[in-house]
Amino acid sequence: QVQLVESGGGLVQPGGSLRLSCAPSGSIFSINRMAWYRQAPGKERELVARITRFGNTYYLDSVKGRFTISRDNAKNAVYLQMNSLKPEDTAVYYCYAEYAEGLWGQGTQVTVSS
Repeated sequence: QVQLVESGGGLVQPGGSLRLSCAPSGSIFSINRMAWYRQAPGKERELVARITRFGNTYYLDSVKGRFTISRDNAKNAVYLQMNSLKPEDTAVYYCYAEYAEGLWGQGTQVTVSS
């Protein structure tokens, strides 16, 4: 069964940057929308950014101007460039693909702390 594989999380100081990557483990014909969600301890999972295969994007208000979502349609990969990171960005970040019943990544921890 195809899964989404994420990478790029870690520990970074406030103001720093990280780049998350996500791609399927096997072959997928095409994916319409791909997205990044996050879930902080004690909070509900929230949509951070979303992109269609045509490049239309959506961002959570609190990350606008700091995060950039992009994708490689040939690889069905999606990326999240995160700049000017804040402690409140600390969360587990999940990749999501609108394919079949929906595909989720395993999650990658992002910790912003001095």
